[in-house]
Amino acid sequence: MAPLKFESNSGKQTALSLMSIIAGVTLAMGFRHFDGPGMTSNLAGFLLGLLLLFIGIAAFLVSGKQKIVIDPQARHIAIEDTTRFRTNKRTIFFNDIVDTGIGFLGKKSNFVSYYYINLHLKNGEIYPLFSPGRFFDGSSDRSIMETRRQQLEELIKNKQ
Repeated sequence: MAPLKFESNSGKQTALSLMSIIAGVTLAMGFRHFDGPGMTSNLAGFLLGLLLLFIGIAAFLVSGKQKIVIDPQARHIAIEDTTRFRTNKRTIFFNDIVDTGIGFLGKKSNFVSYYYINLHLKNGEIYPLFSPGRFFDGSSDRSIMETRRQQLEELIKNKQ
């Protein structure tokens, strides 16, 4: 069987961080005059703008691309995490995986939800595969993540 390859969408990460920067600059510039009777409202708007600006800058600097390759022949999962400053590589062997599960981040009431696969490793670590915020295709659909989890479970069980 050919390796399964997945790649995150760094364009969505970058767009979200740039939107935060633009909103932050707009609020900070719009509410920069916090004197007079409306001082507390203007100060709150200015501080919110600064907060959004700093969050956007931080998100822009740490955004990157994650590649996941599930190789049934080599019996491992290779994860390459590339940011603007460095590249981390990690290999998780099928033998080190004790169990898998589905993780959830978000709020169903506002329709923002991310599903990911939790790998429970022998050393007690829980590693999030397709982690939230990386914008993998299908990460907002539980059935897609459940299918990927079942596929991974089958590959782990097959000793070949």
